[in-house]
Amino acid sequence: MGVAIERKGYRATTVADVVRIARTSRRSFYEHFDDRDTCFLALFDSTNDGLMKQIASAVGPDRPWEEQVDQALGAYLEGMTAQPALFYSFARELPALGEEGAARQRAVIERFAGLLMRLVESGRRRQPGIGVRPLARDMAIMIVGGLRELVVIAAQQGRDVRQLHPLASRAVKALLGAAPLEGSQAPGR
Repeated sequence: MGVAIERKGYRATTVADVVRIARTSRRSFYEHFDDRDTCFLALFDSTNDGLMKQIASAVGPDRPWEEQVDQALGAYLEGMTAQPALFYSFARELPALGEEGAARQRAVIERFAGLLMRLVESGRRRQPGIGVRPLARDMAIMIVGGLRELVVIAAQQGRDVRQLHPLASRAVKALLGAAPLEGSQAPGR
């Protein structure tokens, strides 16, 4: 499914494309998935799980927090550029799958926000004097959602999203160094 989407986009991808690329049968496909949309949702989950693992493993909790931000952003941007059409389809076409697609998109934003919160807390535990406050869930969601939209729009414009790293780094560092937003949920809530 991922290869087909990279080649021709999700809308033009058919089950026939997927089974041909996977060198399997329609029967095998339908043993695993109810339909094309179910396969797309499974790919969405799997791809984002892999990207989150990539980000988590790139961050050294013993490094200065500013470097940790750069490590996480670098891993995120590299992951996004590895399969740009796929990530674009996740951002723009997943909501068209109705409530299931919208729910999955919300869930992955929440999971990315949780990862960001855990990375901040890990750095704070390993380095008590790190100078970063606990990250509130609402702030983490703003960072994740804003970064996601920035990357998607830049990719759609044909820009190299890796060039966003310096600007994104400054913005995330400013937010992490700022006071928690009033009324936002505290970590763990």
